[in-house]
Order: sequence, then C-alpha cells, then structure tokens
Amino acid sequence: MKIGRLVKVDIRDLWTGEASHFTPWLASEENIALISEAIDLELELVGQEKNVGPFRADILCKNTLDDHYVLIENQLERTDHTHLGQLLTYAAGLDAVTIIWIARIFTEEHRAALDWLNRVTDDGINFFGIEIEAYKIGNSDPAPYFKIVSKPNDWTKAVKTAASNQNITGAKTINLEYWGAMKEYFEKTGTKLKCQKPAPQHYTNFAIGRANFYIQATVSVKFNFIRIDFIIGGPNAKAAFKTIKDNYEIEAGQKISAELNWAELPDKLVSIVSLKRNEAISDKKSWPEQHQWLMETVEKFDAFFRPIVRQL
Repeated sequence: MKIGRLVKVDIRDLWTGEASHFTPWLASEENIALISEAIDLELELVGQEKNVGPFRADILCKNTLDDHYVLIENQLERTDHTHLGQLLTYAAGLDAVTIIWIARIFTEEHRAALDWLNRVTDDGINFFGIEIEAYKIGNSDPAPYFKIVSKPNDWTKAVKTAASNQNITGAKTINLEYWGAMKEYFEKTGTKLKCQKPAPQHYTNFAIGRANFYIQATVSVKFNFIRIDFIIGGPNAKAAFKTIKDNYEIEAGQKISAELNWAELPDKLVSIVSLKRNEAISDKKSWPEQHQWLMETVEKFDAFFRPIVRQL
C-alpha cells in the first residue's frame, strides 16, 4: 500500500487578502460546516460584515440550537492586541455570545487570555481560538485544517453550574440527573446527536441545522410522560408549519409514527409536531429503555425534518 505524506502549505499563498479573499472563503456554506464540525456546534450563516447592535463582525452566524449569536473574527497573520480588544468589547456588550477567533498563528499570551476568559465567564459567553492551516498530499489540492488552540472548559463551567444548583430539590433534581444519564447513554451508543449540557429543567433541545427550528425532548415527573417536539418558530412559523404539514404529513406518519400530533397553536408564536409516550420518569431502572426510545425517536425526527427545513 502506498501512503502519501502530508505537506504543510503556507496559507498566505492561498489567500492574498484578508477581507477580499479569506473572509468570503470562510463564509461559504461548506466552510462554515467545517468550522461547525471543529467546535461541535451547528452554525447558520447570517452574513459578512454584519452589525450586532453597535458591533460589526467579520462573519456573523447563529447557533441553531439556541439562536444565540456566533461572531467570527479572522486574521491571515499572527494574533494581535487589536483583535483581542474587539473580542472583549463584543463579550462585554452581549448577554450571550460565542466568539471564534481564527488566525494563522496564536501567540502564547493570546491563547492564555482566551483560556482565562473561558474560566472566568459564565455559560453564556464562550471563546474559541483556532489556527487555520492547510495541507496537501503530493499534487493534490490543498485542504484546510482548523486547529483548536483554546476552547471553553466544559468541566470547569459544569462545576460552576452545579455549585449554583446546589439548592435545587424535587422534580428539578430528577430532571438534572435524567438528562445527565441520557447524555452519558447517547455518548456510549455513538449517536451523532449532540446533547446540551444537563440542566435542572424539564426539557432539553437538539439542533436541526437552521435557526428557529429545533427538536425538544420533554419529560414530566408529575404526569409521567416523555414527549418529542419538532418546534417551528420565527416570524414565518405559521406559514412554514402549513407548508410542511400540507406536503409531508402523510410521509412523516409513515417514516416516524402514525401517532404524530400536528399542532399549529394559533395563539402562540410557535407550532409543533409531537410524539408522546407514557413513562414513569422517577423509575431510574427504566431510564436506559427510555433513553433508547428518546435517541431513536430524535434520530427519526432529525433525519426526516432536517432536509425539509433546509429547503424552506
């Protein structure tokens, strides 16, 4: 077997200008997808050189799971204090934001600064530092590689969250433990579904690739049920719901379940498609079976509705 050798390419030979070449290249759908894969978040492009309040980002995206802004600042050169100052300004002015700083080389002091910011900020503010590299094998086209040099420390933030949740009791305690066990179950099975951090609440969300649309899993300790909802939101929610229902209701019944409930909810901002199952949430012995049903059902919802919402 013949095995090639990776050869590093100078990225300055690939993009001659930061604003004219590098930023538009990063903002393409396939490269936003590569960044999404690198940081394990589903991003949807909003635009280039977009204003967010008084701020202007090189590239503006949204995290499709919670609709929070994701700001991308990029450099073709070594990181500098000017860009670090911009990131701090963004963080100070926005309640919840993920900031991605992409550069050719990160200095040690700037990497350390991002690590420190991730330690001292709460869950609503997250910083990623990414070095952009490129490689080729033989005469192949150069391929980009996003190398993460700094990212949020989930363990540290989880400890901070747990400390703030020490006084929770009753159903919220079960909720927190339930979602934590579900996340662990999902990770062991190897599913591609990405779980949110466990929280003491009765629901958790799954991204589906576009802002204003997501899948929500709900459990009720009091009424003993699990429910999966495909949630359609945004300013055009009712029109989108009608389009999906008119064109896909029969097929969804065949591929997901004949027991799907389609609810326009005219008095609310969202519409939903849901599937409910009665379960004793307090019965921890049955959690593996419940989590298996949750995983399989969310996977069916995702496989069916994801390509539909991308075409709307």
